[in-house]
Amino acid sequence: MNSVAVVTGASSGIGAATVRRLAAEGFHVLAAARRTDRLADLVRKVEADGGSATAVGCDVTSDESVARLAAAAAAAPGPVTLLVNNAGGARGLDPVETGAVGDWQWMYDVNVLGTLRVTQALLPALVSSGAGTIVVVSSTAGFTVYEGGGGYAAAKHAQTAVAGTLRLELCGRPVRVVEIDPGMVRTEEFSLVRFGGDADRADAVYAGVSEPLVADDVADCVAWCATRPQHVNVDRLVVRPLAQAAQHKVHRAG
Repeated sequence: MNSVAVVTGASSGIGAATVRRLAAEGFHVLAAARRTDRLADLVRKVEADGGSATAVGCDVTSDESVARLAAAAAAAPGPVTLLVNNAGGARGLDPVETGAVGDWQWMYDVNVLGTLRVTQALLPALVSSGAGTIVVVSSTAGFTVYEGGGGYAAAKHAQTAVAGTLRLELCGRPVRVVEIDPGMVRTEEFSLVRFGGDADRADAVYAGVSEPLVADDVADCVAWCATRPQHVNVDRLVVRPLAQAAQHKVHRAG
């Protein structure tokens, strides 16, 4: 009987890559996201590669939707031992002075309250498994601020605080808490969403950077942390491309 992993934000980018990688590691993966058509394609690809996955429609900003995810986890073919809180995102690159309150609310709800909802819903199963792991995919914005990133950095700082607090509160219980903080990752959607579909602004983020991280790089980090012996807790893993020495220090060719 396979252990079960739950991955939120699984319809694209880091989430989809993580589903594929965990399935290859032998987990049965519940791939959770709003766009069920994409999830169906992902599950077909996983199964074609010999893995095992189930698509679960889930909006992490909805209590009712997260409750349905928990029900699907309870019916899964094995103990739930891994939760990857990956759903998140950024909107806008405005200064605090003119930032849209609606963008800030959305970022907080998806990144922070989404992590809270899903973690609360699945924590009983993770504890009862006797060997649970919670992975929180945050960002280097969770510990470093930058101009125009106030809303996203605030949300990611809060998500980091949730992970650290949870680790303290679960001490003595059989659940690890791992935080993974990627730097510059080029996925098909993150920057497009941030800039409201403006492809030119999205592409400019990566201009001159020959090798930013890609989704599979972060999925590799998730899998490595999750497959360490259970007594090993990787508290925080920071991963950046070689070209990015710090939030403001990026080598760009030309």
